[in-house]
Amino acid sequence: MATFPEVGNAGLVSNAIGAITAHIRMNELGPGDRLPSEAALSKELSVSRTVVREAFRSLAAMRLIDLSVGKRATVAQLDHGAMSLMIEHGIDTEQINVQQIYDVRRTIEVRTATLAALRRSNDEARAILEHAEAMRTNFDAPERVMESDLAFHLEIARASKNPIFAMIVGAFQGVSRQTWPIGWRSRSSDNERHAMNDLHVAIAEAIGAGDPQASSQLMAQHFDESVKALLAAGVA
Repeated sequence: MATFPEVGNAGLVSNAIGAITAHIRMNELGPGDRLPSEAALSKELSVSRTVVREAFRSLAAMRLIDLSVGKRATVAQLDHGAMSLMIEHGIDTEQINVQQIYDVRRTIEVRTATLAALRRSNDEARAILEHAEAMRTNFDAPERVMESDLAFHLEIARASKNPIFAMIVGAFQGVSRQTWPIGWRSRSSDNERHAMNDLHVAIAEAIGAGDPQASSQLMAQHFDESVKALLAAGVA
């Protein structure tokens, strides 16, 4: 069973979190750099080690630091974990819905396709196309098609050369794993499913050709068709 800090400690834990993040900022620490020990922070902040421990746990839950048994806490590599949890929580508690997510995804991923066409390396263009072609190759194994599809979109976001886009697109993957099978099944025939896969290849080829206009138009078409498929399945 999870344990929680005592109510009276809540303000102290919050202050400790602020002090630790300020330490990271002021000392210009980067991913992998070590933080002071629990004992050192406890003495510096004039709080118990329990308070520091809870602050560390909170920061680890937000994916801002990494904790390992028997080792000093370190600054974490930026990832999409915390944002993904927030989005899934929003869906689970009906504060946001799938159509709203796809609206945001469409806006962002039309832009990532545009930037990828302008900025991608040859290796990135090759990887994007390989993911799209894998969707065709594994047509009879929908779970593998889904994983290639998710990798395709994330690779495009990375190729945009804006890490914030990659983080946001990655954060949507948890919800996408829930909605993707619904969209796949809601397409009325194998021809429609093949057409979806072919559209991914067309996007990859446009990005590889360095054509931002075609890349963005094809990505917009993809999302419009995906939303149509989810609406047909009754997903709101």
